[in-house]
Amino acid sequence: MEKPVKHIFVCSSFRQNGMQKGFCNAQGSSEILMRFIEEIDDRELGGEVFISSTGCLGICEKGPIVVVYPDNVWYGSVTLDDVPLIVDSHIEGGTPVERLEI
Repeated sequence: MEKPVKHIFVCSSFRQNGMQKGFCNAQGSSEILMRFIEEIDDRELGGEVFISSTGCLGICEKGPIVVVYPDNVWYGSVTLDDVPLIVDSHIEGGTPVERLEI
């Protein structure tokens, strides 16, 4: 297995006590995760970009949260429509999407 160049994390609202606070999840984070998977697959970037669901990232009021490593760029209030833009600009182009950064 190769190390990824980028790793995208999408909050799933899960907390260690097993409860979901639910904000990111209620705002469509599962669909956002699936859209990232589709975009990365469609662009044949699967060997370079990994995508993972995470537990709660603790800033629910800014969710859905997406984090891109190793860049340490955090995005808030991400929508399905933002996913292709993040992939175009940040993942492929190297320029974070400023309006979504938190």
